[in-house]
Amino acid sequence: MTSPAVPAEGAGPSARSWLIWGVAVAAYMLAVINRSSLSAVGVDAAERFQADAATLSMFAVVQLAVYGGMQIPVGLLLDRYGSRPIMTIGMLLMAVGQLTMALSPSVGVAIVARMLLGAGDAAIFPAVLRLIATWFPAQRGPVMSQLTGLVGQAGQLLALAPLAALLHATSWQIAFGSIAGLCVLFAILVFAVIRNHPPQVDADVTVDTDTGAIRVVRSAVDTGVGVRAAWAHPGTRLAFWSHFTTMFSGTAFILLWGMPFLTAGEGLSLADASIVTSVFVFASMAFGPIVGDLSRRIPHLRSRALVLPAIAAQALVWAVVLAWPGAAPIGVVIALAIAMALGGPASMIAFDHARTHNPARRLSTATGITNAGGFLASLILIFAIGVALDVQGAGTPSTYSLDAFRIALLVQFPLWALGAAFIVVERRRTRVHIGMDPPRPPRPRRPRR
Repeated sequence: MTSPAVPAEGAGPSARSWLIWGVAVAAYMLAVINRSSLSAVGVDAAERFQADAATLSMFAVVQLAVYGGMQIPVGLLLDRYGSRPIMTIGMLLMAVGQLTMALSPSVGVAIVARMLLGAGDAAIFPAVLRLIATWFPAQRGPVMSQLTGLVGQAGQLLALAPLAALLHATSWQIAFGSIAGLCVLFAILVFAVIRNHPPQVDADVTVDTDTGAIRVVRSAVDTGVGVRAAWAHPGTRLAFWSHFTTMFSGTAFILLWGMPFLTAGEGLSLADASIVTSVFVFASMAFGPIVGDLSRRIPHLRSRALVLPAIAAQALVWAVVLAWPGAAPIGVVIALAIAMALGGPASMIAFDHARTHNPARRLSTATGITNAGGFLASLILIFAIGVALDVQGAGTPSTYSLDAFRIALLVQFPLWALGAAFIVVERRRTRVHIGMDPPRPPRPRRPRR
């Protein structure tokens, strides 16, 4: 068998590499549109399905639950079959999901539609990262991954005001049916253009971006150690809790509760609310390279200097907004969007932890565990906000109020406290584990009387 290879650093990526990446990242952008498609039309969805807040939150909860639960299975399928077929299937699943959403006559059918979306979405981003590893020089991997995230997040902008405008100008069926048609188009495009690896490479490979070491991917190699061994390392647990704690506020905001809070709670117009959510997306894209570079420069201070301050900034600004007498000024709301935008780039530091503290043979397992953390916290928060609104009798668009949202959104603070506490504990354990800090001396035993 010919030994695997990837493009040499000196040669640089080929035009075909850029074409394949371009199609793949466009597919990822469409996946983000699908993921966020309910955020701008949450009120419309509640009215269409006559759904209370808890039921509405279930749309996002099941979607995130399926997305998170599919992370490790998708990794196994990518190991065995490569990016091309898995991305194609992912796009088709999202097409079926959006078509089902367009035609759904009831809440139950709509929930199934969101489950299909979550399953399809779960396949796209890991597949794009795999294409980067096989089509680009190893040393360019981190930059290309970061660029993929930046371009893909532009899909959030297209899922906000444009989708809402299309729905209000046409109908529910046309708006969601149009997205389904785009997914079918991209499924064809992905299958026609994308190839798992360059012609000179006879197998998919994984690349250690720190050392440049290349090896053929074997699913048994990646999964043989198992989840237990990955979780046993405190660095993996630090990664999990870092991802858990940094991203849930912004995710819940952008996926479901942001628009209702801004319009029905804070009293903003749809145009002003769209500006706030756009600021969130643009600020997240701007913070990404800065946080990424700082994470590279201060690897031993990532938690203390980047992750924990990002959590504190979100909690502080949310406290100001929720305590403000009456509706908060637009400037304060924009400051909130900027603070939440720190969460996305800070959550990516969790993958730096996972990569740093795990050998290549279990990196995919550790990455799956890490990625599940943030989505677990997000689905807990989304559902808890819905329940909190219902308990107050403010579970429908006609009964939404600022006071009800204030109380409901307080459920974020216990999650931040829990996650930050575990980050501090696991950071200490990780530093002891790798020899940076001495272990704490055992407590002296009390003499028996």
